[in-house]
Amino acid sequence: MTSNPKTAPGTALVTGASSGIGATYADRLARRGYNLILVARAADRLDALASRLAGQYGIKSESLRADLSDRVDIRKVEDRLRGDAGITLFVNNAGVGPKGPLLQGDLDDYDRMVELNVLAANRLAIAAAQAFAGRGTGAIINTASVVALAPHFFNGTYSASKAFVLILTESLAAELEGTGVRLQAVLPGLTRTELFDRVGRSIDDLDPNMVMEVGDLVDAALAGFDQGELITIPSLADSSLYDSYHAARSVLTPHLSLSRPAARYGLAG
Repeated sequence: MTSNPKTAPGTALVTGASSGIGATYADRLARRGYNLILVARAADRLDALASRLAGQYGIKSESLRADLSDRVDIRKVEDRLRGDAGITLFVNNAGVGPKGPLLQGDLDDYDRMVELNVLAANRLAIAAAQAFAGRGTGAIINTASVVALAPHFFNGTYSASKAFVLILTESLAAELEGTGVRLQAVLPGLTRTELFDRVGRSIDDLDPNMVMEVGDLVDAALAGFDQGELITIPSLADSSLYDSYHAARSVLTPHLSLSRPAARYGLAG
């Protein structure tokens, strides 16, 4: 399969592209005719993937080796997002999961998690948003997680990092309205990737009815992107459930910042 230069959608830069969700995004986007810039730490895996996708789909595919827990490497990717006008899509996917419950974890591991899941994701999303707004076109897909909506079920630092990504996406979307830049946050549930193996667990130990195949996840996420969704939860059959959640949250807005404490605290007068 080859891309049509007259309809080619541009270049997609994908972080966390060496395996799992990122590698699957790379495959699906190459299939759509995107040229690729693939970012991850594992240069050998990136090179192999870039070569395979270029040969299979007739697109240009480049490896950009970067460790996004390293601020120097974050700046390298940021500079590419800002300086390469051919980039039309940024898939902000790199992240790391926890090894277990919050209180049983190592604080240094949590620092590294925040560096990657929050600091790098934040800086690169904003850099892409600024660059795309300046060009009047572009799209950003941020990988969050369903634990952003249910933090009591999972490791607190990880859940908080994904809630950060969700809220960042919503805020950026509001600020970028009318600029020609699109935003999407994808909220995966349990997904069959190498993430669990890397933290010493097996996805096979979990309820198979709760685990989505990574290809299904990315295909659903891109279908949501095509439909213009801001928030995509691939396993959610009834979108009105999220709409109701969002509406209930919005009801709070007029009550969140007032000049006097609420009467229920007994401080009136």
